[in-house]
Amino acid sequence: MSRVNRVIGVVSGKGGVGKSLVTSLLACAVQQAGKQTAILDADITGPSIPRMFGAQEPALGNDEGLLFPAQSQSGVRLMSINLLLDEDTAPVIWRGPVIAGVVKQFWTDVIWGEVDYMFVDMPPGTGDVPLTVFQSLPVDAIVVVTTPQSLVSMIVEKAVNMASMMQVPVLGVVENMSYAKCVHCGRLRQGKRPPGIHEGASAGCGCDLGTVNQTIHIVKKGMGKPNPAFPFPF
Repeated sequence: MSRVNRVIGVVSGKGGVGKSLVTSLLACAVQQAGKQTAILDADITGPSIPRMFGAQEPALGNDEGLLFPAQSQSGVRLMSINLLLDEDTAPVIWRGPVIAGVVKQFWTDVIWGEVDYMFVDMPPGTGDVPLTVFQSLPVDAIVVVTTPQSLVSMIVEKAVNMASMMQVPVLGVVENMSYAKCVHCGRLRQGKRPPGIHEGASAGCGCDLGTVNQTIHIVKKGMGKPNPAFPFPF
């Protein structure tokens, strides 16, 4: 019922750097390239994938207790704890082992169908859930998300080192919030890229995959509002 060819984790170690955004952009870009993609939202206590895609209907199940993923307008398949809650703002107050168990069930108890690339939106840190994903899912590689601040760089490098310890290769680094373009004068305001994380990813066989700038389109899409001007229609 499920056949997933490639599993790509999207990690950071640091919260608030835009892992969910990068996960969504990657899934949509690969979907538009003609491959079937899916997103497993492993951030159980801070899920944002359903709202990112504007998915509001709850996930459905069958008589055997298995779940069907939701599907975005562009065909990306989605599974998140927020598709199982009555309210998307309801807190998930669970201990680590329970959360890790749910992530496992999203892999084993969801009828994903044929999927070419599954992207796993990982929670911040190097604790229970990232460890569960690396040990329980056949993760082929990770994409690292960072922002141009020294503090973030230091924490993100912990996630890179964890992947190295788990023998999971790094595909590359995406720098989010890299720069902002003034809507009035058009000038670019670019953050100073700190040394360390990009070199660390390169040492782990990764590369610089590019940057994501701050735009009002991304802000609106992150709020779950449709925006025809956005380059990746979710």
